Amino acid sequence: MHTSIYKGKSAAQEAEATVTGILQVTRKAKGFLVWEGHEDIEIATEDLNNALNGDEVEVEVRGVVLPPKGRPQRGPVHPRGIITKVISRARTQFVAKISTNEANLAILDDARFYHPMILEGAIPEDATPGSKVVVQLDSFENDQPRGHVVQVLGAAGEHRTEMNSIVLEHGFSTTFPEDVSAEAADIAARHADIIAAEAAAGKREDFRTVTTFTIDPADAKDFDDALSVRTLPDGTHEIGIHIADASFFVAEGTALDREASQRATSVYLVDATIPMLPHELSNDVCSLVEGQDRLTFSAVFRLNDKAEILERRFTRSIIHSDKRFTYEQAQQILNDGAGQYISELLVLQKLSRLMRGVREQEGAIDFGDNEFKFTLDEKGVPIAVTRKARIETNLLIEEFMLLANREVAKFVADRAAKVPDAKLVFLYRIHDEPKPDRIEELSIFVRAMGYEFGHPNKNGVTKYRARDIRKLLKDIEGTPEEKLIRLATLRSMAKAIYTTKNIGHFGLAFEFYTHFTSPIRRYPDILVHRILASHLDGHPISKGEFESLEKLCLNASEKEAKAAGAERESVRYKQVEYMSARIGTEYEGMISGVTDWGIYVEDETSGAEGLARMSAIKNDFYEHKPKEYSIVGQRTQTKLTLGDRVRVKVVGADIIARTIDVEIVR
Repeated sequence: MHTSIYKGKSAAQEAEATVTGILQVTRKAKGFLVWEGHEDIEIATEDLNNALNGDEVEVEVRGVVLPPKGRPQRGPVHPRGIITKVISRARTQFVAKISTNEANLAILDDARFYHPMILEGAIPEDATPGSKVVVQLDSFENDQPRGHVVQVLGAAGEHRTEMNSIVLEHGFSTTFPEDVSAEAADIAARHADIIAAEAAAGKREDFRTVTTFTIDPADAKDFDDALSVRTLPDGTHEIGIHIADASFFVAEGTALDREASQRATSVYLVDATIPMLPHELSNDVCSLVEGQDRLTFSAVFRLNDKAEILERRFTRSIIHSDKRFTYEQAQQILNDGAGQYISELLVLQKLSRLMRGVREQEGAIDFGDNEFKFTLDEKGVPIAVTRKARIETNLLIEEFMLLANREVAKFVADRAAKVPDAKLVFLYRIHDEPKPDRIEELSIFVRAMGYEFGHPNKNGVTKYRARDIRKLLKDIEGTPEEKLIRLATLRSMAKAIYTTKNIGHFGLAFEFYTHFTSPIRRYPDILVHRILASHLDGHPISKGEFESLEKLCLNASEKEAKAAGAERESVRYKQVEYMSARIGTEYEGMISGVTDWGIYVEDETSGAEGLARMSAIKNDFYEHKPKEYSIVGQRTQTKLTLGDRVRVKVVGADIIARTIDVEIVR
């Protein structure tokens, strides 16, 4: 138990400062609050005073946290605080499970909600013990939260119930309000007439006679982007990057726009998508489906054989997709050197390789992919897991999307710079340089793994540039520790966010970058379309006209993080469920984490991490050596280090806690 150096003094004597901010609560119900210019304030469970994770709170700082007597201080000394006021709640609805012992008691899914909730009022008949529900927090006093059931989700453990629980717990809805659905249905009913009217108006560039196709995952339901290809008489290539014109259908001030701005993103689970836009738009009206005319917003480039941009233009357009390729189908045609649209695919392949080469020389970082695909039975139970492979057609599409995103950002930024007094606004996708302490930690880690990292200057001070990170990732290609170092490198990076203030994109090595190419699933792309359209129409949007843009950027960044959290949790749930049916089986894996309490070993097939607890390693008593990223046996001096391969047996899996227990096989 940590203690305060001010123990024994009165509360009045202890109080040093009052700080307000957003509370972060850990799974062990310990609180932290950022204090500008100081270490984070640590708040013990008993001092949270009914505050919850994400709440805006007022904290009195009262001394510092010291370790128990006789134990050394590890890490920085944190100020100790007590919450004196909850200024505002981050949320009031939560996913919970009805207690199997007491029907009026709900256990919250979020372990950071550190008390069970007493349910008051009538409980729905189908909210039986063990079922999942959504509860409304009505009051929280004297360490006792009280609330009521607002929605019954179904039996705990059932696939759809658990997936919906994850989505709702992260703040997304699985259904649309009636007015939103009504607007989407009306647009879908008039869609053919709308396209005919737009084509007849002659205000859009017509690409319907130009070879155009989409290349997407085999299980894709919506198609944001298509590519058109034609070689011009002078031997140059016109490449059209055609993006669904979602902003045309999602008009400002509509219920559709309100809902999309709040959701900000689609959420991708292991077997389903929770779309930002209703299915009538995301899977039909806005989707660039094969054999249908569709309205698009296009970035069109004339490139020479060196992939240099000779001309560019941006225009609203109309297309007709001639073919819907999967990544694998397009790749097979390229591999065979023959097949439908082989000449166009070869042009795209050549140009994308050249563009990727230039980006690599400029220091762009490629973190690769670490995604898994689950095969589920009719009840949603995982029966197989495979690691998704990234093939060249993935990279090909990525390269042209990067081109469009970069050039749209440059185009608008250049225009805004020419008229600074107009205070024109834009939405950028930025990625800051890594913080010095995070990159230094990475440096220590990779050097412990035997790799050089960094670029010493003439004064002997090591500097870290994007190209140094790229070199490191190149050096580890094909090695057993590649995945581990890639993950550690990714974790050392700052998070990419949306903002109106441009600082460039460190990871891509771009001075200007935005998101233009996925308006069906990302609201920032819709905003970028609107701003670009305003420039093309000759009436660019100013800061005074779009005061809420930075707020929309903040919401989009926050929702993106929550969506990523939901996606990770759905994968983790299925990984644990997959392993729960394989108790007693063995696998050879890599040590992916080393802690005081044990080592984590990742199964290469499923990506699931199992914990081999220190107390369960039977052949010796092991001691944690944090600086060496290892544990060492005191008697045998056996050393198990991050990145080592070991054979383990699955001995337990807790789906509720999302944990897997393994033991090392000797």
